[in-house]
Amino acid sequence: MSTAVIEFAQAAVSLVTSEGMRFLGLPIVLFLFLVALASQAARFLVVDKPEKSDAIVVLAGETNYRPARALELLREGVAPRVFMNAEARNLIYDQQLIEIAQKYVNGLREANRVSVCPIVGFSTNAEADDVSRCLQSMAAHRVLIVTSEFHTRRALMIFRHRLPQYQINVAAARNPAQFGEAWWTNREWAKTTLDEWLKMAWFEAVDRWR
Repeated sequence: MSTAVIEFAQAAVSLVTSEGMRFLGLPIVLFLFLVALASQAARFLVVDKPEKSDAIVVLAGETNYRPARALELLREGVAPRVFMNAEARNLIYDQQLIEIAQKYVNGLREANRVSVCPIVGFSTNAEADDVSRCLQSMAAHRVLIVTSEFHTRRALMIFRHRLPQYQINVAAARNPAQFGEAWWTNREWAKTTLDEWLKMAWFEAVDRWR
């Protein structure tokens, strides 16, 4: 639990135990505590701890901020190789997304250190299996996944569960138009936060046990 939540809860307890507020009792404590927890809902989703790795894997689903963050880490020397995931079944007008991804990679000055990893699954859970196949082409042990910041905690949970043979860490690609920690101030941020919590709950309740 974050320091902010603890401090908020302590303040709530102090308020209701004062002489003038004693009659409000436990309900107000619970209400304020829930408000404090809710205010941290978006922050809890984010894990951003890039570590020195053998390979960087860019998760599919977003094609601007995630690749840019991965290339930044590659140029910083965090890992010697990048795999960019691309959904093999997706079409953009009349072109396959995987072909567009390959053209993008071919135009990079680091093209010899970047590969496209075809993804056939439709979920992060299935994507982990596709990534495992791509990683077999090299003797990787430490893997850094790069994904949107709201997706980092769930992606880390899933990849560590599905691929226990690797040491998995995660780096966040930030897009302020889509997500922010003060989720209640922006409709898009609120939608993203709620959607991600539902997906994380589904993973914990269902996918983890399959």
